[in-house]
Amino acid sequence: MIDDSAWSEDADIWFALPPGFVPLPLQELAAAGREPEQAAGRFAGLGPALRLAGLLLEAGTVHCCLGLHADDEGDGGPLMSFFTLAWRRVDWAPRSVLAARAATGAERPEHIEILDLPCGPASLVQTRLIAPSELGLGAPCELLQITVYVPCPDGERIAILSLAATTVERARHYRALLTDIAGTVSFESPLSEVSNDVSDKD
Repeated sequence: MIDDSAWSEDADIWFALPPGFVPLPLQELAAAGREPEQAAGRFAGLGPALRLAGLLLEAGTVHCCLGLHADDEGDGGPLMSFFTLAWRRVDWAPRSVLAARAATGAERPEHIEILDLPCGPASLVQTRLIAPSELGLGAPCELLQITVYVPCPDGERIAILSLAATTVERARHYRALLTDIAGTVSFESPLSEVSNDVSDKD
C-alpha cells in the first residue's frame, strides 16, 4: 500500500514498511494532548501516547508508526515496536562523514554499524534508554532504541529512522528489521514507475 503523502509534491523522502506497521496521526494526537477536553472525549486512556506525540514533534519527528508482530521465537505473543522518521539539519559535509559523525555522537552505544544503502552511506546505532517520565508509564521501563542515520544528497540534512521496543532481548532481529527498512529509503520518487505501470494496464 502507498500512503497518500507519498504523492505529495513536497515529499523529499520515500521508504517502505513491512506488514504489521500502522501509521499514527502524530499531528492530531499532539493537538489532542494540548486540549484536555478533546483528549478526554476522543482519546480516553491514551494520555501517555498523547504526551509522546508532543515530545516527538518537538524532536523533529514527521512520521510515526506502531508495529505489532508475533513472537515466533517465544510464546507467540505480540511484540510491539515504535517506528519514527525525523530530520536533523547539519553543517555541510560529505555524506560518509555525516553518517560516521552521527554514529560516534551517540550516547553509550551498544552496537554501531556503517551501512552502504542503495541511497548512499548511512550508520546504525543501538542504545538502551529509560522511558521518559513524561509518558506517565509508572515504574522505569528500559527501552531498546535502534537508529539509522541516512544523510541526504544535499549534505545538509540527515534522515533519522528509529525503532524502539521494550523487548530488548530481540535486539538482533530489530536491527535486521530497521536495516531492511533503511534499504528501501530513496530521495528520488520511485512512484513514476508505479504510475507508468498503471498507465500500461489501462
